[in-house]
Amino acid sequence: MASNLETLVTVFGGSGFLGRNVVRALAKREYRIRVAVRRPELAGHLQPLGRVGQIHAVQANLRYPASVEAAMRDSQVAINLVGTLAESGAQTFDAVQAKGAETVAKAAAAAGARMVHVSAIGTDENSPSGYGRSKASGEKAVLAAVPSATILRPSVVFGPEDQFTNRFAALARISPFLPLIGGGVTRMQPVYVGDVATAVANAVDGKTASGATYELGGPEVLTMREIMEVILAITGRKRMLISLPWGLAKMQAMFLQFAPGMLKLTPDQVMMLQSDNVVSDAAKSAGLTLAGLGITPESMQAIAPQYLWRFRAAGQFQRMSV
Repeated sequence: MASNLETLVTVFGGSGFLGRNVVRALAKREYRIRVAVRRPELAGHLQPLGRVGQIHAVQANLRYPASVEAAMRDSQVAINLVGTLAESGAQTFDAVQAKGAETVAKAAAAAGARMVHVSAIGTDENSPSGYGRSKASGEKAVLAAVPSATILRPSVVFGPEDQFTNRFAALARISPFLPLIGGGVTRMQPVYVGDVATAVANAVDGKTASGATYELGGPEVLTMREIMEVILAITGRKRMLISLPWGLAKMQAMFLQFAPGMLKLTPDQVMMLQSDNVVSDAAKSAGLTLAGLGITPESMQAIAPQYLWRFRAAGQFQRMSV
């Protein structure tokens, strides 16, 4: 482990949901960590994840290349976790996920650093969704600048601070029904945030194939309906699941894209839901998966009760019917 103390890893987007888990995984492996974020004063929660002086936050914005270059100075590894599920002001898909990824990759190349880039399953330059297309542009730019880069594509990520299971559990607390967009038949492979973080740390350790793209999915493929049923079972709520046809969902999203918090739904997100979000057969046969990295993925049923209990009517000690 002593050699890792010599390695400085710069994590772009390290204060978010996936970021804090990546920082924790790297800290355990004794790396020195520089967290590059837009608001370093809001990254104080990362400090207890490592030893004194091990984790240091700096200001960087992917739209300003000079700040990215400064954040990469003397760093041996760059990790890019920056992404957005919904556009907001200057934070467009293209600015953040395409040009932003390219800016980090160019800075990594200039510093002679290795690179780990977190993308997403569903990335496709011909995707009907702007999210999918911008992710594809980002991957292409990363490999052009750093051909040896490792690209990790997770399916939908769950964990204590996620915007996925928590969102539907919160919705179930206030609504008598939950909507199933397109009938809830879209298939997903929910992956635990801790497993994705371990995959990132393994890539930093040099355990991934040079220039390879890995697809990260959990142990089960579930439809959106099945995911909702799991969340309702864990939280002890009985709610109607109502099918929402694609056309109606798109119309609603035109208005809900301006809604706050858990009610927000954009037309682009509806587009994304029209395609399954699962690990491809090609990735499985090539060993470019969590299993290929020696990671046994955790299931949603095993992990989610540890944090969704707070959505139960009587809290942590509510008796659950078996």
